[in-house]
Amino acid sequence: MIPKKIIISRTDRIGDVVLTLPMAGIIKSKYPNCKILFLGKTYTEPIINASIHIDEFINWDKLQKEENSLEVLKNFNADTIVHAFPNKEVARLAFKAKIPFRIGTNGRFFHLLNCNKKVAFSRRKSDLHEAQNNLKLLAPLGITGYFSLQEIEKFYGFSKLKPLPTELALLMDKTKTNIVLHPKSKGSSKEWGLDKFAELINILPEDKFKIFITGTTEEGIIIGDNLPLNKNNVVSLIGKLTLGELISFIACASALVSSSTGPLHIAAATGIKAIGLYSPKRPTHPGRWKPVGKKAVAIVKDENCPSCLARENCNCITDILPETIVEELLSV
Repeated sequence: MIPKKIIISRTDRIGDVVLTLPMAGIIKSKYPNCKILFLGKTYTEPIINASIHIDEFINWDKLQKEENSLEVLKNFNADTIVHAFPNKEVARLAFKAKIPFRIGTNGRFFHLLNCNKKVAFSRRKSDLHEAQNNLKLLAPLGITGYFSLQEIEKFYGFSKLKPLPTELALLMDKTKTNIVLHPKSKGSSKEWGLDKFAELINILPEDKFKIFITGTTEEGIIIGDNLPLNKNNVVSLIGKLTLGELISFIACASALVSSSTGPLHIAAATGIKAIGLYSPKRPTHPGRWKPVGKKAVAIVKDENCPSCLARENCNCITDILPETIVEELLSV
């Protein structure tokens, strides 16, 4: 069967969605006339709309509230749905909508009930990167084989970006290296620490770097006075950007530094220097979650940290020296 209209369903976080976008590019490379719809949450829509490989966005938050959600889904006339993220309600709705090909992993009971094309693999136990694991779900479409991360980075299609508003564009300093620091992670990963980011800001040469701090309003409360935001070369954009503006701002910068967060994966997808700070502890280790991009790097203090390998609580990520980050930034 040659698919004509495929829904990719991923109703979770920003970083996960970014790492799912290459699925669309790879499908299009095999089936160039296929239309691809992406089912996602409201707040990830700017990410999805930024990819040239996505033809239409389906808002899961709105679809759930529709009185006739089943008919709405049917009217998309999809012949295939790929459950890149296991969502029980999405799986049930796709089954009731009688989408002909429903692809999911066989590790979820609700996929066994609602999917007719099941793929056997476990993300948690896999040694592959999350972006590579996603591609395993394409086997029922005849897309098999190993894809290196270098190959995968070519399929983001992350180029349909909105122009940066003038007031934000004017913040960039053409005489310096403009870098974004995103110190918090909303609990999605181990963090380097505000004290370390403060140290990094203080040792970066003011005459060479313009520094922008990003984060949500809620994260701004946590950050408080823990970062030297009053320095002449530092600008706080905490709580001031929409996700769409953040994407465009990151794309205009030279580098971004953070732990494993959505903005880190956005930076990698845009092609700028994406410096990720990681703990080697599974399942959040860089082998699965490092940024994938031409200029992306993942930094770990000790890949063989005994505590992390034993999956014990460990803060070895805080042992990464700010000087190590400075070396990476000086090479931008």
